[in-house]
Amino acid sequence: MKKEILSFIEQNQLSPFEKSKVSSKEEGEEIFKTKDARAIHMKVLAKLSSNFKFDQTSLLWQAFPLTNTKEEIEKRQGFFREITERKDNASLKKLKVPKAVWKPKYSVITVTEDEDTLMQLKKADCPVQFLISQYDVESLAGYELIQVINCEQFSHMLERLPQTVFIDQVEDIYLERFLILLSSWKENIEILEREKTNPDIEGLLYEIQSLFPLLEEKRTEVFSKEEADRELERMNEVIFSKLKNLTISGEVLFSMMNKKELPLEIREILRTEINQSRLHEGVLRMGLPLSLDEKELDAQIQAQNANEFATSAERVKKNAKELKALPQKLQRLSEQLLLFDFMAGISNYITQTTAMPETAEELSFEQAQSLLIENAQPISFHLTNAHRCSMLTGANSGGKTTLLEHILQVISLYQLGLPMKGKVRTPLFTEVFYFAKNKGSQSKGAFETLLTQMSMVKPGKRTLILADEIEAVTEPGVAGKIISATADYFSNKGCFLVFATHLGQEIQNHLPSYARIDGIEAKGLDENNELIVDHSPVIGRLASSTPELIIEKMYKTKQTEYFNHLYSWLKNSPKAGH
Repeated sequence: MKKEILSFIEQNQLSPFEKSKVSSKEEGEEIFKTKDARAIHMKVLAKLSSNFKFDQTSLLWQAFPLTNTKEEIEKRQGFFREITERKDNASLKKLKVPKAVWKPKYSVITVTEDEDTLMQLKKADCPVQFLISQYDVESLAGYELIQVINCEQFSHMLERLPQTVFIDQVEDIYLERFLILLSSWKENIEILEREKTNPDIEGLLYEIQSLFPLLEEKRTEVFSKEEADRELERMNEVIFSKLKNLTISGEVLFSMMNKKELPLEIREILRTEINQSRLHEGVLRMGLPLSLDEKELDAQIQAQNANEFATSAERVKKNAKELKALPQKLQRLSEQLLLFDFMAGISNYITQTTAMPETAEELSFEQAQSLLIENAQPISFHLTNAHRCSMLTGANSGGKTTLLEHILQVISLYQLGLPMKGKVRTPLFTEVFYFAKNKGSQSKGAFETLLTQMSMVKPGKRTLILADEIEAVTEPGVAGKIISATADYFSNKGCFLVFATHLGQEIQNHLPSYARIDGIEAKGLDENNELIVDHSPVIGRLASSTPELIIEKMYKTKQTEYFNHLYSWLKNSPKAGH
């Protein structure tokens, strides 16, 4: 699975630093056949993704498309079984979008006469100039390094420029671009180097860090014009200070004025200071005061710079092979970071689970806890070949809808190959329909739409139908019969069904074969006036919807005359709750 995930990342060009969500094609047939079922599946994925640090890590779930093969699910389970301990991915939040902080300290230009080469160089972000005339060549004189490729017409002119280097292959042009790329990752790599990740990432970090010395500037001491002027001023101050203590005879002074020569004593003072100076002797003119040979100074500065740039360029060239491999290594590092974020993020969930679900002919779970509810109460429930349909009855807010969504959650996690909290056995459903509670008004259109959707179900032993209070879309008098008839039709076709309903009394009188009535019961109110409910259905028992408990809750919390009247009326009525 690791190879498949890494291949998915590469094919979809995912990045740890990309903020926008990109779409990718989901393979395989869609198992969740209704919008409501798909919505629960997406909630499961969102919850599982809550510990990911990169925006695009959640897209890796698309590498786990819904499947109808047991072998694929078992392969996924094997992948997640390898995650046996919680991994920390918090440091990934420290990483920043790579931003270049280095550039060559010498000016570089690449030149060519070939249009195809020009396009390749532009695509590679190389500084490039297309040569058309001799004036283009003459304009290159100001560059400190000229790289030439595919130039025939102007090759002789270019050879006369001392800073020209001829290169045969495009990939060897402007190797400095790889150092610019390296510098953009340097801070992130130093952060990752201090954290524990995995051997694949750590190996890449070691290889990439070996190039860091190329980003360090090994400067030789090169004087600028300003520095030379300051050094000259310092030297003259020292010289005149020494001359104050020097006694010169009249004869020597006369000779100096007549022959325009400096006396030996003064020449010794100048020679001593020149020898101790940081300036090269060739740029100094002997005299009082000392002065600079500007032309020689400019030539020396240019020569020193050229030598320094040549040394830096040579260091880059010696590491050409490693530098050209850098983009691929950084791409692999990006892919490995996404994979690590995925595995570390999901490890928080996996280490809190108990077992992998098993593939079976019947649906059952024991002490299973919902992923989507904090401090969820464990639930046990089952459907068998003898009772493939459950008519789920019970209190308002008691957990009927939660149970339906928990079944969908179980199927989602099973499809992904993930373990769960509790013991779970499930068929490999190929079609799952969920008709959520109708939130709109009762209408003929809603009723017809529901019946049309039901008619499109392809019944079979791997079909699951979940429906939540579908009686709300039609007249109460016939709703119970329609629910019973629907359950009878699909259960006889081998489908598994759970219908959450308030019509338990009506359905009980004509319960179809393969169906049973289950109940989620409310036992009263707690100290916070919340319903006390055992969310695990009692198998085979009809449960009341207990409206009197809801009225009691409103009576105790709202303290209004209306709720006081309702509570007293129901409490004193012999038929309360019916």
